[in-house]
Amino acid sequence: MLQIFLIALSLAMDAFAVSISTGVAIPGFGPRQAARIGAWCGFFQFTMPLIGWFLGSSVKTYIEAVDHWIAFGLLALIGGSMIREALSGSGDAAVTDLSVRRLFLLALATSIDALAVGITMAFMTDINIFLSAAIIGAVAFVLAMLGGLLGHRLGQLFQQRATLLGGVVLVGIGLKILAEHLGYL
Repeated sequence: MLQIFLIALSLAMDAFAVSISTGVAIPGFGPRQAARIGAWCGFFQFTMPLIGWFLGSSVKTYIEAVDHWIAFGLLALIGGSMIREALSGSGDAAVTDLSVRRLFLLALATSIDALAVGITMAFMTDINIFLSAAIIGAVAFVLAMLGGLLGHRLGQLFQQRATLLGGVVLVGIGLKILAEHLGYL
């Protein structure tokens, strides 16, 4: 159980960081938005290990070969968009809420590693995948909510540059994921 909890914490760190940058960038971010981003991240972190479990070893090598590129691409797309909006002066108007599209992309980008973990768990004989996935999802939900609320507090301190900072953080997280999987970190 401790091992699953530690896995859940490590998987939720990207969702936590992305939620901080989202809380920074979205004006008026509050508990409702924190619950939304938490629910999306928690749901994806719950679902992806289950999908990975059922896929098993048949696609493991294919997913491991590209998961970091997918995560990087999604985070760079969202972060780049936020940077462009901030630099064009339309950042405050363009990033005013958490659209379903934005939530989907953030949750997907931060949960791809959970898919690989689910595939790995398929080879473990003494694991309850539903309980493990529930713990992973619950931890992601809580950390994403807390990250969003923390980000909102930080956003109040950096109001004018919040969107730019949020975009840079997202691109940075994407680069970190890419560098880790390519063996540079």
